[in-house]
Amino acid sequence: MNKILLIASVMMMFFLSGCGTTKALYYHGSYSENIYQYFKVDDTTVSEQISELEQTVQAANNHSAAIAPGILAHLGYLYLLEGNSELGFDYLQLEKQRYPESAHYIDFLIDNAKDTM
Repeated sequence: MNKILLIASVMMMFFLSGCGTTKALYYHGSYSENIYQYFKVDDTTVSEQISELEQTVQAANNHSAAIAPGILAHLGYLYLLEGNSELGFDYLQLEKQRYPESAHYIDFLIDNAKDTM
């Protein structure tokens, strides 16, 4: 009887441990929708896209979650499109700082942005 109870308890533990979820590594917020809006070229203005991404960044900070790679770079790019180069370059540098593996690509973007200004 005790052996059956022990086996049943162990099996129940295995079954229930499979039900747990893991916490997401990065906070994406509405980033997928923002990218879709950008490429769809709908009536959403650059300012509205910036506002939505700023809200995503703020929500990630409020949740103490890591901002997903690419969000800060995209935000920097949108600021450059809007003409706010100082803030745009700041966000690109922040992306490079948080995700050093993107340094070559971000440097490429910064160099190209400076050449077109």
